[in-house]
Amino acid sequence: MNNKLYITNSISRNKELFEPINFPYVGLYVCGPTVSGESHLGHSRPYVTFDVILRYLTFLGYKVRYVRNITDAGHFEEEGREAVDKVGEKAKLERLEPMELVQRYTNLFHDMMDLLNCCRPTIEPTATGHIVEQIEMIKDIINKGFAYESNGSVYFDVSKYANGNDYGKLSGRILEDMIAGTRELEGQEEKRNTTDFALWKKAPPDHIQRWNSPWGEGFPGWHIECSAMATKYLGTHFDIHGGGMDLLFPHHESEIAQSKIASGVSPCEVLDS
Repeated sequence: MNNKLYITNSISRNKELFEPINFPYVGLYVCGPTVSGESHLGHSRPYVTFDVILRYLTFLGYKVRYVRNITDAGHFEEEGREAVDKVGEKAKLERLEPMELVQRYTNLFHDMMDLLNCCRPTIEPTATGHIVEQIEMIKDIINKGFAYESNGSVYFDVSKYANGNDYGKLSGRILEDMIAGTRELEGQEEKRNTTDFALWKKAPPDHIQRWNSPWGEGFPGWHIECSAMATKYLGTHFDIHGGGMDLLFPHHESEIAQSKIASGVSPCEVLDS
């Protein structure tokens, strides 16, 4: 195999020669769309980028398992914003069942990807189809002492994790600065620290999507779904995790932390387009 692939590693910030963990197999996970609305051109950037990588890896002769999820549920924590359930809110607005809304926008996303000539993933798991795996991973993190239940919700203890692990390495942030710069948002009082992120959220009475759990009826956090699905289909340590630059923090940073606690190893070197 004379041709080689060099990829910029988002953690090291260096362009590195790609070498698979288990030649000739390659595990590629890319964070997929949140199907609560129509995709636009900006959404297509990471999928086109990793489609090129997929095609070149295949050209080089590797056997690639390409996993790209569909986010159809979850508690979305975005930097500096109140956390929301995008699918549930849009379903109420359009007066549709959540899964009806999800199917509509998943179909539109596939149509757009087809127009861009992007390859379909090998596996396309959904967050709602892997609630059991997410609950089991949360239970494991709690048992290891890095998550806690509060009022029916479960949060990842970022401060405890950072005491011995480099939380912020991927995004280049310092935890103390994040704590000092985090503004108080409503509903944060049940957390030990403002930087702790939700693994599971208690469902309020008017919340449409809800599942039974050891902590009561609720729904998963945003970050846990990708860790659970990537682990199920690619193992605890795989070759490439991709996504958009806007996911660098808090999504990918939090994924690394919870996956490392659950499995004992970092999942991979994250790449962002």
